[in-house]
This record gives sequence, structure tokens and C-alpha cells, in this order.
Amino acid sequence: MTDPFHAAQVHSYTSRGSYSGVPARPLDDLGDAGVVILGAPLDWATTYRAGARMGPKAIREADYLGFDGYRPHLPTGIDPLGVLNVVDAGDLVLPPGYLEDSIDLIGAAVEKIARHGAVPIVLGGDHSITWPNARAVAAVHGDIALIHFDAHADTGMTSASGTLLGHGTPMRRLIESGAVAGHRFVQIGLRGYWPEPETVAWMEEQQMRTYLMTEIGERGLRAVVEDAVAHAAEGADAVFLSVDIDVVDPGMAPGTGTPEPGGLTSRELLDTLRRLGRELNVVGADVVEVSPPYDGPGQITAFLANRCVLEILNGMAERKLV
Repeated sequence: MTDPFHAAQVHSYTSRGSYSGVPARPLDDLGDAGVVILGAPLDWATTYRAGARMGPKAIREADYLGFDGYRPHLPTGIDPLGVLNVVDAGDLVLPPGYLEDSIDLIGAAVEKIARHGAVPIVLGGDHSITWPNARAVAAVHGDIALIHFDAHADTGMTSASGTLLGHGTPMRRLIESGAVAGHRFVQIGLRGYWPEPETVAWMEEQQMRTYLMTEIGERGLRAVVEDAVAHAAEGADAVFLSVDIDVVDPGMAPGTGTPEPGGLTSRELLDTLRRLGRELNVVGADVVEVSPPYDGPGQITAFLANRCVLEILNGMAERKLV
């Protein structure tokens, strides 16, 4: 039988160009890269609407500026792509249906980037990719904190047998595997009607910090982020950011597989990501669950995800230049 991982090196849903025109580099030749963009076009772990496999392509292409590798930030004048020496390693070859193999490939690639001394920024893909992403970063950096933006907790189990591969399970998998301690989790933006009370009780037992949209509405996002920064910085030298685009209200980010009304605004998310990049030692990040088939007019969700990456990078660049 032909090996599916070598039968076709390019799929129709993968990206052709690099993020913002930064240099394209293979994983085996990253040179002096400080940040590496990596695409993980996987959506065969979704439970509702698929399409996130086309997320990396949409995120890279959602830009009206030149693909010249130059993005000076209007508020600061800083070009994070240059300051951080950002390169793009392209999309991994992840044939549909091979979930376990794909998870292993993603983890190996992210760990390779981290061991090179660079920061992996992974474009998803559904949220199952955070399991290999954060696990790989933790293998290199040790005791990390994880700040998770999402409408959903992603702490469920997929079967009675204990199988934990799915886009609703990565945070539970990280905790139960020991890769990231429960008390090192901060979750922001949860709302809606899932998970069930039993799972919420399990989360409390793990000492996860969870900030529901109801609390954000009552206290304000700034106060919640103050708590998140203090908690993530306490005892952990490094932080991983995981951004599920459905943390934003679907009126501003409709292109996602499991939309939940009542979320953050795009402005709130962008400002928060920049702040976290500036105030914390970010050693890895992913932006996930962008599903182009459900995006609104003008690719507004893809544009938001593109800017999420830039705002994380801007914060990191500000931190580096202090």
C-alpha cells in the first residue's frame, strides 16, 4: 500500500505562500529564526462543522498589504517580523483520516522548532492540535502555564474507553498526561451550555482558573486579564497561548465550526493578546478553529486570525526591546 504521507506532498487545502511574506524555511534549515510560523491543516477531530483544515491557508492569505515580510505596528512603530526574525515553515502534510499519525507529526515538528530555540506559532486546524503543540513546548521548556481563549472548555472525553483525541478534549489530555498541570491553566471567554456539570466539577478539582463571559461582563476584561497575567507569571517561567477564534462573538467571527453567541469583541481579543505577549514570556502559541467555508463577507474571521498572530508578535517584540 502506498504511504499516504508521501503519496502527495501538497493538498489542495494547504497554503502556497508564507505568512505576510516572511522568509520560507524548511524545518531542517531554520537558521537563526526567532519565531517559526507552522500550518497544521487538520480538522478530522471536529464534532460539528468541519473546514478548519483550510484555516492556515485562509489566515496566511487574509491580508491587503504586500507580502514583503514587513509589518510596522501603527501604535509602536515596531516591525515584529524583523525584530523577532520570523520565518514560515509552511504546512505539514497531514492526510485526512490519519488522526493519530497527524497528531504525532505535529508534535514532532513543534518540538523541533522549540528545541531549535525558536517560538512556534501554529496556524490551525481544529483545537485538537493544541494537545501536541503544548505537549511539545512543555517537553522543551518544562513547567509552563497555558492561557486558553475559547467559548468551550475543551476538557471533555470522547469515549468511555478513555480515548482523548478530539477538538473538545485537548486541555483534559494535557492535564491527565502531566504535560501541563491543572493549576497552570487559565481559560478566558467560556460560555454557553457545554461542558456538563460533571466535567466542570473535574475542572475545579484540577484547580483550573476559568473566567466565564458572565464574569467578564460583570468585572470587565481588564480585571480578568490582570488576574490571568498574575496567575500565569506565578511560578511558571514560560507561557503557551491557545486562541480558539470562537472566543469572539460570531457576529465578528462567523467562520468557525462551533459558534457560540455572546463572546468577546475582536478589539478586546487583539488588545489582550498584545498585552500577554508583552508582559509574559510566550514560548509558543496557536490560533485555531478558523473554518473558511462558514466565514462571512470579506473573510472577516480569517482577517481577525491573521491579526491575532500579528498582535501576539507585536507584544513579544515590545518585550524583547524593553
